[in-house]
Amino acid sequence: MSDMHESAEPGRGDAHFAVFPDCEEAAAAARFFRHPGTHVLAHASGRPWLIGRWSGTEIVTARAGGTALATVGWCAADRQQLERRAARMRDLTELDVLARSLPGSFHLVATHDGQLRVQGTASGLRLVFHARVGGVHVAATSADLLATALGSKPDTGRLATRLLWPVPHPLYETSVWQGVEALSPEEALIVSADGQRVRRSRWWRPPEPTRTLARGAPAVRAALAEAVDVRTRPGGVVSCDLSGGLDSTSVCFLAARSNASVMAATWPGRDPADTDLAWARQAAEHLPKVDHVVWDADASALVYSDLLGIDDLLDEPTIGVMDRSRVLQHLPWLAGRGSRVHLTGIGGDHVAWCSEAYYHRLLRTRPLFALRQLRGFRALWTWPLGATARALADSRAYPAWLADSVRHLRAPMPESSVTGSLGWGMSPRLFPWMTTETERLARRALLDSAARAEPLHTDRGLHTDLELIRTCTRIIRQWERMATRAGLPMASPYLDDRVIEACLAVRPDERVTPWQYKPLLTEAMRGVVPEECLRRANKAEASMDASDGLRRHRGDLMTLWTDSRLESLGLVDGAELRRLAQRPSAPGLRDAILYSTIACEVWLRSHDHAPRPGSAVG
Repeated sequence: MSDMHESAEPGRGDAHFAVFPDCEEAAAAARFFRHPGTHVLAHASGRPWLIGRWSGTEIVTARAGGTALATVGWCAADRQQLERRAARMRDLTELDVLARSLPGSFHLVATHDGQLRVQGTASGLRLVFHARVGGVHVAATSADLLATALGSKPDTGRLATRLLWPVPHPLYETSVWQGVEALSPEEALIVSADGQRVRRSRWWRPPEPTRTLARGAPAVRAALAEAVDVRTRPGGVVSCDLSGGLDSTSVCFLAARSNASVMAATWPGRDPADTDLAWARQAAEHLPKVDHVVWDADASALVYSDLLGIDDLLDEPTIGVMDRSRVLQHLPWLAGRGSRVHLTGIGGDHVAWCSEAYYHRLLRTRPLFALRQLRGFRALWTWPLGATARALADSRAYPAWLADSVRHLRAPMPESSVTGSLGWGMSPRLFPWMTTETERLARRALLDSAARAEPLHTDRGLHTDLELIRTCTRIIRQWERMATRAGLPMASPYLDDRVIEACLAVRPDERVTPWQYKPLLTEAMRGVVPEECLRRANKAEASMDASDGLRRHRGDLMTLWTDSRLESLGLVDGAELRRLAQRPSAPGLRDAILYSTIACEVWLRSHDHAPRPGSAVG
């Protein structure tokens, strides 16, 4: 079953593996994936099925006749459940129902009558990539595994699109490696028995948002409680973020109801106006059995910290490197106190709230209601009347919007957020330090994509919700890998598919309103979180931490742009970036416009000295 010594096992959360069809060519291709420290899970024939790294606690396997199933990650199903399912299975499409029913966050792999099926999560937190290796199709959970086997290099054109800010759907769903293809989260990959053919099978669609808040809130409470339970059920010690915000506070109270011992960790912000700590202490008073740890605000890592020291093996650029030090800083200490998993409130903003873009449709179906709400949003977000009216009148289909975006690549950033908030999203931008070659490649990618692109949903509100979830999970999947390497696996229950579905099923006019902050989560947590903790109507901003970090780490930025990898590829003007590093207080830099450039540069540099996928990490 395994050729890996128990003491060398990675921590839970660091699973990554490749999947092979049951044929001789695949067995030959498998040699590119066997490394010291890898597990091998075999087909009934003895040929390799899964090769990679995982801990014994995060994989469940079952076999019945010509069918075998495996879940890797946080899954509530045990071997007996999977064996019963395998024994009854007549066709791979039956796994659609299983994948849509199990709580948790995991990859699902199956082999049936020779065919393979591999899928991740609808959230995009667990992805699937594929490539032809040694003449046969191989699937993997990380693009790096396939790129290393192929000896392939980053694709300069795909890298250029990652310099866009933001990267629009579907361009962020591609692999940045030559010869490696990516699967959309709602699809499963089916590989033929001989490994010569692949097809995609859609297994997930978002629910229709028809539930009232009153009906939907109990379903959200149940789904979130089950998501937390999947992580806390084994007992032991777990840790949680307790920022003082509603998202992490809710997770803390749910974890405290389990049989696990809970530690709650609070990082106060540096801004004196930040009320997070007061709200966190208030919550902690209602959790007498929870060990509450408060860190020194001035000791917390700033945004932009340690960019030059990142050697995590990332399979794509991520703006998550900007906050990497902040995210990981307290994890080794918590692990030293016995924590086996760290639960975050990340994703609550993306699922419990929703996009104002739903009001584009609501204005046409419920005009009087929508106009009243839109007046409230204008006051809340200071949207200008003219820009609001133009955004609401814009009826372009998504492909047309995407194609039109090439005309605005060099335009200044919009002064108001209303166009992006009520439209298909913020139109992507290139910045002055990006070269004409980057512009040429980005324009071509946008136009090629627009020729065949479809929105994630015809309703631009639901499209935006799904896009925000997926762009969030692309960051979190990298953070989870970093966290395990730092010594403590991280999990974000809000980003489980069942939680996302429960939230999306609630009517948008009751989920997003200018008159109440996160009404769905507030109602869902009534009876779990004390009333006084549910009264918070805002969240803290970390803008001071970001601006301080930009000034404090200007020297690192200067070093980053010296001998720039992006400059050597002809994608950026290094001299312009070095000039910017000398004046970090320049107008506009606080608006995260450097993030995509830093993400791509750090990613290219990290591959100079990162350990390869099969080698032991951390």
